[in-house]
Amino acid sequence: MSKLIGEYTAQVTALLQEIAKEEEEKILQAAEMLSDTVVAGKLINIYGAGGHSAIAAMEIFWRAGGIAQVNPLFPAGTNIISANPTTAKIEGFAPYILNFYDVYKDDVLILVNFYGLNITAVDVAIEARKRGVKLITVNAHKFAKKVPKNFIWRHSTKKNINDFADIAIDNHVPYPDAILEIPGVEEKVAPTATTLTCFTLNLIMAETIRLIKEKGVTPEIWRSNNIPGCDEHNKPIHDKYRHRIHHLYPVW
Repeated sequence: MSKLIGEYTAQVTALLQEIAKEEEEKILQAAEMLSDTVVAGKLINIYGAGGHSAIAAMEIFWRAGGIAQVNPLFPAGTNIISANPTTAKIEGFAPYILNFYDVYKDDVLILVNFYGLNITAVDVAIEARKRGVKLITVNAHKFAKKVPKNFIWRHSTKKNINDFADIAIDNHVPYPDAILEIPGVEEKVAPTATTLTCFTLNLIMAETIRLIKEKGVTPEIWRSNNIPGCDEHNKPIHDKYRHRIHHLYPVW
């Protein structure tokens, strides 16, 4: 095995184990809240706020092995796919985002920003608390603390999303995200945020599905759209939630 491959594998594996060990209690608390939400017939809202953080919402939305009741928030301009121009650094946008996706009092929102200080992410956290939304955050706590309060791209409150959370889960992304050093290259390479965050979310959702079943409800689970029988299984679920989940588009 090459030196870089070995180093990256060892460091990421250690971070994954760190998440599983140190965040277990918070993950189980989140799963309890989310399973109660689904059992009550409501949706799990998730917003991955910021350039690549939208990947977090993609990871648990309409995914093989994932539950159907996930309502992702993909407002235009807040991720790299639609940042033309970006709205991810605009304060005051949050009410319009939550209104469009029908996130109100007593709803649950998983708010993800890899590092935790994105302007729109903090804005949504503040608005969610104003509305009485139950807020679960996933971000890098130590990373967010390390970024100076006077950093130009911080929210005017100088807060991080986990400051507003009911349940704050740490994705353990190290500062400055990338972890490998290559001789002659000034910057570190090989980022970790996507892998660590998606791993954390899958732990949360696996425990959520377990609890849904334990609470007497049969979980509605998507099958991969690339295996025989997928359409027969998925289409009835799709049709049931098509008009409640904004981005659940038909593929048939």
